Amino acid sequence: MRSFFSTIANRLRRDQRGATAVEYGIMVSLIAVVIIVAVTMLGGNLKSTFDNVACSVKGGTMSAATTVDGTTTPGTCSK
Repeated sequence: MRSFFSTIANRLRRDQRGATAVEYGIMVSLIAVVIIVAVTMLGGNLKSTFDNVACSVKGGTMSAATTVDGTTTPGTCSK
């Protein structure tokens, strides 16, 4: 009976499938955190860049954004 348990214990020590799955899970979660942080930090800049490009495609020029009392009003497209 003791050899049966020692055989199972040895087999479990050699089995790395669970550890590999945990490592991949940690890697995926870290990549997700990096993506979320990057999108959060660059989100406003990307929106203004796309608005500027859309205005240029229409043939207009983009005015600068204004900030009054802590409230930022986006720039406007004028032809």
